[in-house]
Amino acid sequence: MPKHARAYWKGFLRLSLVTIGVEVYNAVESKADISFRQIHKPSGKRVNYEKVVQGIGKIDNADIVKGYEVDKDTYITLDPEDIDAVKLESKKTIDLVQFVDAEDIDYRYFERPYFVTPTDELSGEGYVVIRDALRKTGKVGLAQITISGREWLVAIAPLDDGLVMEMLRYEDELRKPADFFDEVPGTKPDKEMVDLAVQLIGKKTAAFKPEKFEDHYQTALKALIQDKLKGRKIVAHEQDRPKGGNIVDLMEALKKSVGASGSPKSTKSPAPSKPKAKTTKKRA
Repeated sequence: MPKHARAYWKGFLRLSLVTIGVEVYNAVESKADISFRQIHKPSGKRVNYEKVVQGIGKIDNADIVKGYEVDKDTYITLDPEDIDAVKLESKKTIDLVQFVDAEDIDYRYFERPYFVTPTDELSGEGYVVIRDALRKTGKVGLAQITISGREWLVAIAPLDDGLVMEMLRYEDELRKPADFFDEVPGTKPDKEMVDLAVQLIGKKTAAFKPEKFEDHYQTALKALIQDKLKGRKIVAHEQDRPKGGNIVDLMEALKKSVGASGSPKSTKSPAPSKPKAKTTKKRA
């Protein structure tokens, strides 16, 4: 356990009549991202913000409430007491109410991962039993957890020697694909071209090793900041951009691609989109 790791949530994990104490830790390191502040260039000082209302001017924080827009420039205001009245009581229990195949969860539902650990040695036995049972069945457990008055849908799955909890989006949070894919051609593609594309994918297939991928933008920003600290002049470099226009002959392009492609390269490149949940070594 890292020295400075603080539990995000403490409570219990329950499978029917089996209840064990657990602690939940953030599995994402957000400090890796570079953040900026807005600075007044002539003075070098940080820009502050004052809360103002048009036609009134500067206002006090005590006079600010939350508002929900029901029409243009028309709001229903909510006082803190109104919002507190509907906050859910934290039950401090992750109750596994259903189990599904890991592959059945659309990857669009995954939002953020957390590590789940046993609270103490007494909880350890039940913890490893649940972990190994999930691993053996290839299932993930679904539950709802209340944190800060909000109810989250979560999935619990085995990961290495422990368990991972993935916060999931609710169904009504997702946009409907049909609204965006309605202009995709409905014609059946040429079989030979599909086979060539399959062959090309096969040549470039390899085990997922995230350490091979790098956020080039973050790396460049860090180098830029170091150069500025050392007083070096910043010179813009030519960007490598894809060349060529629209594909005139798709079949010819596929044939050339298959002929030119070799084994997957080990050079770092932009990371792929998040895959579906799989088995024990991957996130749920």
